[in-house]
Amino acid sequence: MSIRVTVWNENVHEKENEIVAGIYPEGIHGTIAASLNKDPEITAGTATLQEPEHGLTEEKLAETDVLFWWGHRAHGDVADEVVERVCNAVWSGMGMVFLHSAHFSKPFKRLMGSPCNLTWREAGERERLWLTSRNHPIAAGLNDHFELENEEMYGEPFGVPEPLETVFVSWFSGGEVFRSGLTYKRGAGNVFYFRPGHETYPTYHNADVQKVLVNAAKWAWNPAARLADPNVAPNVPVSEALEPIEERGPSLHKHGEEGFR
Repeated sequence: MSIRVTVWNENVHEKENEIVAGIYPEGIHGTIAASLNKDPEITAGTATLQEPEHGLTEEKLAETDVLFWWGHRAHGDVADEVVERVCNAVWSGMGMVFLHSAHFSKPFKRLMGSPCNLTWREAGERERLWLTSRNHPIAAGLNDHFELENEEMYGEPFGVPEPLETVFVSWFSGGEVFRSGLTYKRGAGNVFYFRPGHETYPTYHNADVQKVLVNAAKWAWNPAARLADPNVAPNVPVSEALEPIEERGPSLHKHGEEGFR
């Protein structure tokens, strides 16, 4: 069974900027999905901001093993109910890959619980990405480093929680460094943040970047069944305790009540 990937993109720059449209005539989402579909273990489709419910209905997310997210200009246009739906899917076990400026997207900030801020410069400078975890599955098949001739600079400090692992760090021509490949566990879901991907440069046509994205999809996939409700917090009555116990004090709740959480 193939890994079912949905590549989500706000799809705004491609419609309004000639440079972006020229680099990604099928949209950033289309380019990424096409590169993922070259791998026989992956089946990738797309969804965009302009679709009803942003293309991320309950049914669509239930059929998505790994969701890729690219956004920049229209973070605020993403409906909060869709953000909550995406986060619930991650907590239930769906994999998630956030790309480039998605560090400031609503779902990423919700899952990180932090400002997710950084420094930046749009000057088309060279980015050199170094592997910091050679045996990590996301780095499979890569050399110790690879370069992108033109990219936007992101610089530390990066306002995110400490990751499980840092897979890549970047150096830029201007001297800055950045933790550019970070893994997290959120609920039952695997989350990966990958820094490169500014829309005015052909980053997603790069073979090394495409290899990272394929590896990331495979790493983020969780083959276990989804949790039915990741937010459930049941009241376990005394009668169902694993060991015999007695009630020894008053309670706010009557027997059988769901209670406060």
